Amino acid sequence: MEYSKLISITGLPGLFEMLGSKTDGAIVRSLDDKTTKFVSSRVHNFSHLESIEVYTVRENVNLVEVFQAMEKSKEKLPAENDAKAVKTYFEKVYADMDFDRVYASDMKKMVKWFNILKANQVELKLSEEETEEGEA
Repeated sequence: MEYSKLISITGLPGLFEMLGSKTDGAIVRSLDDKTTKFVSSRVHNFSHLESIEVYTVRENVNLVEVFQAMEKSKEKLPAENDAKAVKTYFEKVYADMDFDRVYASDMKKMVKWFNILKANQVELKLSEEETEEGEA
């Protein structure tokens, strides 16, 4: 499973792998329970994980950079429902994060998504096209 095919869908919990798209939606597979279904773009918005950026005190960074920092960290992952523990965790793991603009709910979501990615053994890297565009 490639990181570049993963999406978040508004109104639906967890992460999804995009299997195919149509003009009025997409066919997706849940990473949690492996169910496949059609999701309408009229009702839901889709966000590719590769396109999500996180506010920092410097320039915004791609979400994958935060995940990579989490992966390298020796810190124990906090329970995703404990906002204070999650914030303390990110202060140690990714201190450059702008904690005034990144909400507790966003940090909780990052922990939840990281757990899902690890459970599905997803390699945390951007697709080749994006890295080449960044170098050009």
